[in-house]
Amino acid sequence: MTPEERHRERMQRKKELVDRKIARATIDRGVLVVNTGNGKGKSSSGFGMLARSLGHGFKCGVVQFIKGTFSTGEEAFFRHFEGDQLDYYVMGEGFTWETQDKARDIAAAQAAWDVAAGMLANPDYDFVLLDELNIALVKQYVQLEQVIAAVTSRPPRQHLVITGRGAPDGLVAVADTVTEMRVVKHAFDAGIKAQKGVEL
Repeated sequence: MTPEERHRERMQRKKELVDRKIARATIDRGVLVVNTGNGKGKSSSGFGMLARSLGHGFKCGVVQFIKGTFSTGEEAFFRHFEGDQLDYYVMGEGFTWETQDKARDIAAAQAAWDVAAGMLANPDYDFVLLDELNIALVKQYVQLEQVIAAVTSRPPRQHLVITGRGAPDGLVAVADTVTEMRVVKHAFDAGIKAQKGVEL
């Protein structure tokens, strides 16, 4: 058998395997995606899914829980879609080591959760991104029980993405897809400041 024939045979077996998996995937409903871990890319992935959803004409909602004191490229870009197709809320007070005011951080997180809970209860939203909610959960600024109750009772076709380090086990348990970003190397550790288009 030639190398080309061996390759074709392997690819045929792979195609049959993938086709069987596709045929078995018959459930059509909204999914809960959790992006966590210490590596970069959690929010970026969520905003990528937001872009896809907008491209499909979905009604989308974004609530950012921690970020808020500085402008980011994604916010500047997605604000162009605000109106009928997108509701975008930046409700954080900034990183907790910057605010140094726990009561203010808790109040901001609770206000953000109130907006998020409204979206999760509203069947008009096809896609919701709750950016950095995991941080608010880890710090117990928002209670895990109320989040799990809201995400598990949301409209059946609504997609939900939750980002942030340290996703609690209870949230991971109810999620459909969980991705943990791992740090291999980061420019910041070499003294390179946050860059527009990469971090900002």
